[in-house]
Amino acid sequence: MPTATLGVMTKQTRPDISAEIARSWLLVSARRKETFAAAASSHADQIILDVEDAVDPKLKPGARNDVVEWFEGGGTGWVRINDHTTDFWSDDVDALAGLPGLSGVMLAKTESPADVTETFDRLRGATPVIALIESALGIEEANSIARARGAFRLAFGSGDYRRDTGTSSDNLAMAYPRSKLVVASRIGNLPGPIDGPTVGSSHPVLREQSAMAVALGLTGKLCLELDQLPVINEVISPTQSDVVWARTFLDDFEARGRVIRDGSDLPRLGRAQKIEKLAVAFGINPN
Repeated sequence: MPTATLGVMTKQTRPDISAEIARSWLLVSARRKETFAAAASSHADQIILDVEDAVDPKLKPGARNDVVEWFEGGGTGWVRINDHTTDFWSDDVDALAGLPGLSGVMLAKTESPADVTETFDRLRGATPVIALIESALGIEEANSIARARGAFRLAFGSGDYRRDTGTSSDNLAMAYPRSKLVVASRIGNLPGPIDGPTVGSSHPVLREQSAMAVALGLTGKLCLELDQLPVINEVISPTQSDVVWARTFLDDFEARGRVIRDGSDLPRLGRAQKIEKLAVAFGINPN
């Protein structure tokens, strides 16, 4: 298909939120190339073209070709590739290596640091790898995965994790794997992890689950539908009251000559600086 019919939309035509702090990660089936442009022009901080679970094995070669055509035509984004144990993995990395506009890959079903490093190396050592952790073994290996060469962020494949472990979707039951990814990300000096998607169209449920992820320390969330994006972006962003507090604290800190008054000043300073950085990136300007 000619490139023009794909309606290519580059990152310059939508808000440029860096992947390190990206809140919303929109999964887009690689079988539906007609939706790529709409995804790229949406409110998603980052898009992920999915050649793994979203594509029947018999259709993967054609879907992969459509993804390659998207990037060769000027498109940008991430790609969720098949896991390292499958025959599809090698074809995925060979097809994507060196493509212009490829921000990085999300590696499905990551269970060891070698999965990440071998993927990174096959992608010529220049493409970031988000390790999607979807099993009990992956969760328990999260610390070493986070330290792997090429690891960029961790992400939680919550649906497959529940299937693997028999865990319910209850917030208490899912607190351990989420917290494990938060701690591992800190150990690996990575940005905060990306939570799994919320299935369904209920915005109150989405808001509650996004807020729980934030409370546990996750800083992004996979999403499945365009109408989920505004909710995720709002909940994961600092609130206007957070920004007012941070700027007031920073102004006061500068006015007193950056003098540390007590043991709580440094933690408050760190929090205020983080909030201010995110507020600037996300365009949050309280009245």
